[in-house]
Amino acid sequence: MAAGLGGEFCLVCGADPPLFGDRMCEPCLRARTVLAKVPENVPWVRCARCGIVEIDGKWENTTEDEVWDELLHRNLVVHERAQDIQLGMEPVKVSDRHTLLHIQLEGVIDDLLFQEEHTMRARMANGVCLTCTRRAGNYFEATVQLRSSARRLSEEEFKRLRATLEEVLEKLSDDPMFFITNEGPVTGGYDVVLGSKGLARAWGRHLISEYGGMVVETNSTVGRKDGVDVTRLTLLYRKPGYEIGDVVQWRHHLWRPSAWTKEGAIMERIDRRERTGASWRDLEQAKVVAQRHEFID
Repeated sequence: MAAGLGGEFCLVCGADPPLFGDRMCEPCLRARTVLAKVPENVPWVRCARCGIVEIDGKWENTTEDEVWDELLHRNLVVHERAQDIQLGMEPVKVSDRHTLLHIQLEGVIDDLLFQEEHTMRARMANGVCLTCTRRAGNYFEATVQLRSSARRLSEEEFKRLRATLEEVLEKLSDDPMFFITNEGPVTGGYDVVLGSKGLARAWGRHLISEYGGMVVETNSTVGRKDGVDVTRLTLLYRKPGYEIGDVVQWRHHLWRPSAWTKEGAIMERIDRRERTGASWRDLEQAKVVAQRHEFID
């Protein structure tokens, strides 16, 4: 106990200085202070169908190591005065559903170094993500119809058009609604049923930039939800029956499309140096005379 009146002392045991936060000596402060708190058990959910993980209400494609980091940062509660926090973690899998996360921490509170070890059990539960739920129910928002004009496309040409959807999916950010519900050949073309209107429109823009042609959108109302109409999109993509370099009969002469434009194509007349822009409506009556690969080969 401090010898003189008014001298500082530990409020818990009466010990003399040095004193630290809350006017306690080091032993009393350490006995009453924890650097961090973690729960013994924490749940997490994985889709039993596709394996993606639910994090903060969102389904994400992530690794188990990223899951452990997320669980740690979401559930670790550090002392409000702690500084210079350092932590390490070692996951130990004990079963298909249970993983022990061994955590080591150190940090400074009121100029004192604290070191602690904790163990948190991550308990996996099976669920079903929104995408798999909707796929199982044949949910869809859009149908993309691949068609052609001027001539009938071959099966190989439809395959090339369909393959561009994979290119679009690779470039777009992950979205649980970017899935294919159904697809297959139909009379005169090929149909792809999609879970997202946004994906359908992105694909339509890509097809136009790569192959020219035109897109026609039709929306149909299929119901109401929360006072708002629920609609489905039908996106008709009509590819020209010709490609850059093909020879077509148009306006009683032979022409060759040299470039696509937003509204149509730049046409070059073969028998003389003449170029003109034409809309898709102007080109509706164009007939393919020869394809470029025929006279290149």
